[in-house]
Amino acid sequence: MPGPRGAPPLQSLKGDRAFRRLKRGRAGSSRLLSLRWQHNRDGVVRVGIVVSKKVGNAVIRNRVRRRLREALRAILAHQPPPKTFDLVVIARPEAASADYQQLYGALERALSRSQAL
Repeated sequence: MPGPRGAPPLQSLKGDRAFRRLKRGRAGSSRLLSLRWQHNRDGVVRVGIVVSKKVGNAVIRNRVRRRLREALRAILAHQPPPKTFDLVVIARPEAASADYQQLYGALERALSRSQAL
């Protein structure tokens, strides 16, 4: 299923092997999160969002996860011909008190610092 406005479809990054492969990938970070990514040739963006119990209870963790997923969709929708890559986003405990705009900005900064965009 294609993403909004021509963005590549987002799929879940599954399996321990996929996550371990990203340890060799490029890294980027901001105050609220860190990330690692690596190119793929599958024509999709595979994303794993990691929100540990240090961030908060289940309600807060799921809220952070949903906001990060939507922020990533919005960022990719505004990019020229999108790259396809595997990405893992790791939320830091400070992300629990952040709103959508702060998470969007943090994700955008981390992606540009890691040269994913």
